[in-house]
Amino acid sequence: MSTVNAQGVQRLKEFDAVVLGAIDEALSSLGDSVRQSIYFHLERSFHIKKDEIPCRTGAFARAIEGIFGAGADMLEILIVKKLYEKIGETSAPNVSKTFSFAEHVNAAESCFQQTNRINTMTELIEYSKRMEAKC
Repeated sequence: MSTVNAQGVQRLKEFDAVVLGAIDEALSSLGDSVRQSIYFHLERSFHIKKDEIPCRTGAFARAIEGIFGAGADMLEILIVKKLYEKIGETSAPNVSKTFSFAEHVNAAESCFQQTNRINTMTELIEYSKRMEAKC
């Protein structure tokens, strides 16, 4: 696997962890036992394991809607807001039902990847400067 591909895979794993962290925080706001019950119900009734959620955001959203009904919207909004906080965006976009939960997560992933590219480029420039100073 090339270095570029390895870095891309690493970024995806990092983003998956960020998504799960945002979901954990949002569900924890309902109480720890409720959070655990929701994960149990997701796996048992909807066949969605916790670590699969970042890859199955549409199925996750449908499951949450199945569990909470109309109340799912508020939980999805909270998750998206937590997600944007975790990726360092100072203001989350106007979260509405105009976009699906999965679309919001995809948009956050784009922001996350862009931020990582900027950080990587900054590190490369700094490294290049240090190498030039040594020569």
